[in-house]
Amino acid sequence: MKALTNLITAIIIAFWLGAIAIFSIQNITAISLQFLAWESIKIPVGILLSFSVAGGIILGTLLVPLLRISQPRRRKRSLRNNQELDEFEF
Repeated sequence: MKALTNLITAIIIAFWLGAIAIFSIQNITAISLQFLAWESIKIPVGILLSFSVAGGIILGTLLVPLLRISQPRRRKRSLRNNQELDEFEF
């Protein structure tokens, strides 16, 4: 089952990377981003989109271990509560 999940994930990522590549090739117009008072240099949409996707993948990869660190504590607490309930006979 794990192999099937990995395969589906890889297919979805490959599809989106292909869609980004096609979109980038068709939109080579240079643009500049503006955020509040800041303005970036003029770069093509495809490069900007590629950096955004890469940043999202990296950020997502870094957040997964951080979120998993907090889960074992909850699990241990719930196991302890279950053991306390098992001591009582209903």
